[in-house]
Amino acid sequence: MANSNFIDYVKICCRSGRGGSGSHHLRRDRLTAKGGPDGGDGGRGGHVIVRGNKQLWTLLHLKYKKHVIAKPGENGGDSNSSGKEGEDQIVDVPIGTIAKDVETGQVLFEIMEDGEEQVILKGGRGGLGNSHFKSSTNQTPRYAQTGEDGREEWKVLELKVLADVGLVGFPNAGKSTLLSVVSAAKPEIANYAFTTLTPNLGIVAYRDHRSFVMADIPGIIEGAHEGKGLGLRFLRHIERNAVLLFLVPADSDDIIKEFQILLNELQQHNPELLDKNRILAISKSDLLDDELKAEIRKEIAPQECIFISSIVQENIMELKDLLWKKINESNG
Repeated sequence: MANSNFIDYVKICCRSGRGGSGSHHLRRDRLTAKGGPDGGDGGRGGHVIVRGNKQLWTLLHLKYKKHVIAKPGENGGDSNSSGKEGEDQIVDVPIGTIAKDVETGQVLFEIMEDGEEQVILKGGRGGLGNSHFKSSTNQTPRYAQTGEDGREEWKVLELKVLADVGLVGFPNAGKSTLLSVVSAAKPEIANYAFTTLTPNLGIVAYRDHRSFVMADIPGIIEGAHEGKGLGLRFLRHIERNAVLLFLVPADSDDIIKEFQILLNELQQHNPELLDKNRILAISKSDLLDDELKAEIRKEIAPQECIFISSIVQENIMELKDLLWKKINESNG
């Protein structure tokens, strides 16, 4: 997975432009030997701006662009002419990108719409020209403000995956296998924990040429909300899914307990996640007989559940029907 083109986390060094200095010019021409101050203000330095772009689905284009540098503002001129503002630097990101401060971890903003712009680092202010400092006691000030320095700070950009359905489950719950069966996605599948290290997206074909997007997100473990395992880098992707499909394998030691742990991790991370439409799917259900299935349904009630097997294609179409219904309920 190290060669994956899906990048959902980058750290970039932003440097805003220095403000231009104000001018301390005194008006002099062939008609005016001793004119007053007419120095213009310096232009502000360029901002570093983050802009939403619906054409982007990953932060891959920023993986090797570690420095974003805005231009400085120009100095003020005579005749009260202000300096030109420094050119802003625009960083295009997918919708659902969060900007954070590296030092504090504080969330600065989240890009929610195409074309939305947020200033991640302001340019330095331009200095005032000497015309601002004229007074009755000092009619020819020969000084002006210098421009404010730009700033250099490291910022983190994190992407929340946008999908209709998010697969939630422990490592080895069968999420990657299910995604490979219902879509054309080719996630890495193996019998060890954390095979999936980055989200995989698949387009699931449905009836009448309709489709929806399913995301196989890295497996959760107990304590993920505290940063254990893949921790918070996994949980943030859940926030932008319309429907949550919990996957618990039939060979689990305790299906009910495992489901409750998953619910608890989501609640600890963000209680609002439990308001989303959710379905519990018991995977590898070809290992269960009808009596066991009935017992599990009784224990898990009133939670809606469905028994599936990706290997023998058991109830896969029924699962798609149920997901489509839930997606439409969420969008309605």
